[in-house]
Amino acid sequence: MFHTILIANRGEIACRVIRTARAMGIRTVAVYSDADAGALHVALADSAVHIGGPAPRDSYLRGDAIIQAAKTSGAQAIHPGYGFLSENPDFVDAVEAAGLTFIGPSAQAIRAMGLKDAAKALMQEAGVPVVPGYHGANQDAEHLAGAADTIGYPVLIKAVAGGGGKGMRRVERPQDFHEALESARSEAATAFGNDNVLIEKYIEKPRHIEIQVFGDGTSAVHLFERDCSLQRRHQKVIEEAPAPGMTDAMRAAMGQAAVRAAEAIGYKGAGTVEFIVDGSRGLRSDGFWFMEMNTRLQVEHPVTEAITGVDLVEWQLRVAAGEALPARQQDLAIRGHAFEARLYAEDVPAGFLPATGTLEHLHFPADVRIDSGIRPGDAISPWYDPMIAKLITHGPTRAVALARLRAALEGAQIAGSVTNRDFLAALTRHAGFAAGDVDTGLIGRDIDTLTAVAQTPPEAVALAALATRGDTQAPLAGFALWQPLWQRVLLAEGDVLHDCTLARLADGAWGIRLGAREMRAEWRGRAWWIDGAKCAAETHCAGGKVSVFGAQTVHFSLVDPLAVEAAAGAAAGVVLAPMPGLVKAVFVTPGEAVAKGARLAVLEAMKMEHTLVAGRDGMVAEVLVTAGAQVEAGAALIVLEELAD
Repeated sequence: MFHTILIANRGEIACRVIRTARAMGIRTVAVYSDADAGALHVALADSAVHIGGPAPRDSYLRGDAIIQAAKTSGAQAIHPGYGFLSENPDFVDAVEAAGLTFIGPSAQAIRAMGLKDAAKALMQEAGVPVVPGYHGANQDAEHLAGAADTIGYPVLIKAVAGGGGKGMRRVERPQDFHEALESARSEAATAFGNDNVLIEKYIEKPRHIEIQVFGDGTSAVHLFERDCSLQRRHQKVIEEAPAPGMTDAMRAAMGQAAVRAAEAIGYKGAGTVEFIVDGSRGLRSDGFWFMEMNTRLQVEHPVTEAITGVDLVEWQLRVAAGEALPARQQDLAIRGHAFEARLYAEDVPAGFLPATGTLEHLHFPADVRIDSGIRPGDAISPWYDPMIAKLITHGPTRAVALARLRAALEGAQIAGSVTNRDFLAALTRHAGFAAGDVDTGLIGRDIDTLTAVAQTPPEAVALAALATRGDTQAPLAGFALWQPLWQRVLLAEGDVLHDCTLARLADGAWGIRLGAREMRAEWRGRAWWIDGAKCAAETHCAGGKVSVFGAQTVHFSLVDPLAVEAAAGAAAGVVLAPMPGLVKAVFVTPGEAVAKGARLAVLEAMKMEHTLVAGRDGMVAEVLVTAGAQVEAGAALIVLEELAD
């Protein structure tokens, strides 16, 4: 067994590998970029080596620097994680040429599966079913159009070197084929440097079911299936194992096909054989076809670990060190059901835009597996994938595992960045998903419902207002001599301004006035009770921001009442920063009249410029920022007042 390994990756997968290596008594070496000097994976490793600038091409894609770091640190082997160089056969060759062990498959196996068309031809030879289609070398547009006619519409155009949905187009009619082909080729050339495509029959109710395989270079076993059908724009969102509706006959057929695929290329290590499945008639042994093989550990591997009890990283290390397969096929069994949800820093209402920010507060329920590379206080970097964590739950049945996932998501508390937490929680409540009626189009069909933002209940505003008061249970908190002292609290929620007043009442409870409603809040049994009803939500308040966590997450910014003219009324009078960013330009000055829709300022965030406009006609009362200022989400930028009559 190795005494030292280097992990050529970052974030949650680097932390995941470190934890297993430590449990096996193996010393770990991390590598890091300028942006990751204080990252969790660097802190967890026994030692760490700086390899370059924040851009991946200057650090995590620098194979030469990584190999040199391994040699100078005394590492015997390199674990690639996933992404970056994990499926780069030239890197594998370089690692082995340096006298080191690559913890993964051979370069030859990676090359065999690297191009989709060649991989499918190889799988056909091995007796693995493939989707009807054209995988030939003739890339003439008319020839490809003829192939599409032969296959029958609808068809799918896919880049042969593709992945992540890039270079992929669905075509419904012959007259749309050439335009879609040109678009797919252009995207593939930009993303992969290869504009060759293949044409496949489009499956009407497709499910994405993959088989986890593990080989030792000669023989292989499978560790059953994962269903990854819950996708958005070809990106996996929630994965589960086993697949709902899977029969013993189909599981055996898919498992045997995956093992044949792995053994056909002499596969060594953990890999995943992905199949597209026709779910329109239920799961049938004649209704699955090979899509591609991922020659690495998958992001979603924890659900397989949960149902089999196998530590796949441990198996990777043992087999790479020369051991035989740790188990025979007959030794492996499914126990219960598992789900994984990918929690990202992204702005769902804005179209799932990646988000940044410093995670001022990060808390997860104790009874759920969390794979993460981030701690409270860490910043979400614009240089890398904005994943915060993976939440993995397990239960004796699918219903129990899903209920635990729902509770885990609703119990997750994240402040400092917007996230997709509420979107994931909405998915767990989706009736079709709960019933196991899944396919890759589910999210797209119901996206409006899944991303709908419910109106914030008055109780959530009341909790936020109470959170701004600090220790509300201190004996003298809110104390006044003769009568309650009502204090004003202004809370901005996006472009909505909540004008509250609150006071400590004579009996120790708190009164909260919000518009025409007056509420009574009491602290009982470690929870707030508002108007006699217990509130399960929790709050976090810091730095002028308040977050309320419950079934729905609501973020507020505390607004200085002096910054808002009382007569101005609604929130359209305050222009707030929609996200953290740099103020690139300010176009107005105090005293200037503006019309609704007028450009007020430009904010740069995530390398994109966002123009802020007036929500109504008005007069510029105050400009609270200048060009060049760095602002946080929710910061007041410009105050408008009503135009004089």
